[in-house]
Amino acid sequence: MKVLAAGGGSGGHVTPVVAVLREIKDQYPDTEIRFWCDRKFESQARRVMKHFDDSIRVDVVVSGKLRRYHHLTPIQQLIKIRTIVLPNLIDGVKVAIGALQSIAKLIVWRPDVVFTKGGFVCLPIGFAAHMLRIPLVIHDSDAHPGLTNRILARWAFRIGTGAPLKFYSYPSSLSRYVGVPVRAEFTPYSEGDRQKVKRSLGFDSNRPLVVITGGGLGARRINMAVATILNELMERANIVLISGEGQYDEMRALTPQNDERYQLHAFVGQGMADMLGAADVVVARAGATTILELAALAKPTILVPNGYLTGGHQLKNAAVYAEKGAVSVIDENQLEKHPDILLDEVINILSDDTRRKQMSRLFYEFAKPNAARDVATLIVSAVKK
Repeated sequence: MKVLAAGGGSGGHVTPVVAVLREIKDQYPDTEIRFWCDRKFESQARRVMKHFDDSIRVDVVVSGKLRRYHHLTPIQQLIKIRTIVLPNLIDGVKVAIGALQSIAKLIVWRPDVVFTKGGFVCLPIGFAAHMLRIPLVIHDSDAHPGLTNRILARWAFRIGTGAPLKFYSYPSSLSRYVGVPVRAEFTPYSEGDRQKVKRSLGFDSNRPLVVITGGGLGARRINMAVATILNELMERANIVLISGEGQYDEMRALTPQNDERYQLHAFVGQGMADMLGAADVVVARAGATTILELAALAKPTILVPNGYLTGGHQLKNAAVYAEKGAVSVIDENQLEKHPDILLDEVINILSDDTRRKQMSRLFYEFAKPNAARDVATLIVSAVKK
């Protein structure tokens, strides 16, 4: 069996792929797998795939995206010629080039099925699969379907969703709510395991631990808010800040480097599950994969969604879980003006044991521990059909 997987734009589109591919490999060890992504995410994709299986070939496809900003009206977007209109025209040409490139590559190496996880790079790849009549399976993590998946859905053999089907307009006969695939190590940690990890990180295991992450690329507003309130935070807990590689040097200059209560990391590849699992509170963006990883860990979580992303999908992701009381949500614009709201919320959660337990229980109800296996089943069924 030959399987082509594709995704890009963020780690949230690649780490679930690894979980699915591991399931396929466990069931069908002789499966030949390749992974395609965009140029911007190539280095991170290669790193992630190498940790899983260094025999997997990673290729790059030319791609572009349609810039649509949730905070701007359609008229405002049309008058921004240099920053929106012209780049969209250029990227439209890139999509066409990527489609031709994908068709040529699929003719040379024809898989039995194409699995697209998300990101604009999947559009030319999915179109090429359709043109060559190769079965296409897609997975949509976000509660708000992206443009690429909405287009590819009309050609898909099966569609897996990260949130309940009521949030999607996909054909119910093709769709299945499977959750977001996460790696097996994302599972609730016992108190003993949490203390052990804290000690291995160099922290006092008797103090609370707060892990703050803006994703693989970082989140500047979260980073700057943390820099402002860090001294007060450290009085209450040990702090790990994952700044993102592009903002690491700036945060290193703004925050202390010789305080045993604080650690700064640019990026965490291996060991991220341990670090999050040991935390008493996690502060994170509202990407779908991040949310479901934290749900699988049953972590009391504060989400700071990025409201500027296309379609406001992080806002909609966060709302799904906040509606059930499973997470706390902080508005990013308010955080920029008043960083103390993050400090107050962290303190409130740390000081209320009942609330922490309730958040953990409600959040864990959203976990789908068999998501990777279920998506693998969709992919294999496309081959058998």
